[in-house]
Amino acid sequence: MTHPGGPDNLALPEAPPEPYPVDREALRTLAHPLRSRLLAELRTVGAATASDLATALDTNSGATSYHLRRLEEAGLIRDTGTGTGRRRVWAAAGERAIDLDDPDEDNDAAIDWLARDYIQHFAGKAQAWLSAQPEWPLSWQEACGLEDHLVLVTDEQLESLQAEIGELLARYRRVGAGNPSARRVTYYTCPLPVDPPRPPRRRD
Repeated sequence: MTHPGGPDNLALPEAPPEPYPVDREALRTLAHPLRSRLLAELRTVGAATASDLATALDTNSGATSYHLRRLEEAGLIRDTGTGTGRRRVWAAAGERAIDLDDPDEDNDAAIDWLARDYIQHFAGKAQAWLSAQPEWPLSWQEACGLEDHLVLVTDEQLESLQAEIGELLARYRRVGAGNPSARRVTYYTCPLPVDPPRPPRRRD
């Protein structure tokens, strides 16, 4: 689904961008309620203007523009250069990959806060879909929404499964390009363990 009032024909990249490390400075910039939601919105919905984002997140465009510039300074988002006049079109710089050489308690707390905030972001998106669902054709209603699948895997096999899912999603990144019936879809993945962790093996 697009942003309310947002452009429907924004160009998407040919392939998902490579992961980039989030350093301490970027992490401190991102650990802010509105900034984290702005980046999440750009990552999951696509490029947008400050006005589009303000409408989607129910905030004012002045605050949105300010925090977008802070995210740009931290290297977390970029100006696509496709805007007109003062209407800059923003896009996420790529996939986040937390990679701190020497984590400390403050960094760990920020990472934990971001993870929990993103879960709330997802919950809001899922609730919004449930509200909007009746407006969509039955075929879309049946194809979209939450599902759960139980698998039995080792940690190495789970990593392989995640990689295969990533490759599949990358193949579908732009398969609908040029088709007027195509719509952007955010595909969330969230493997969660069911069994408790095994205790570490004892070394004799």
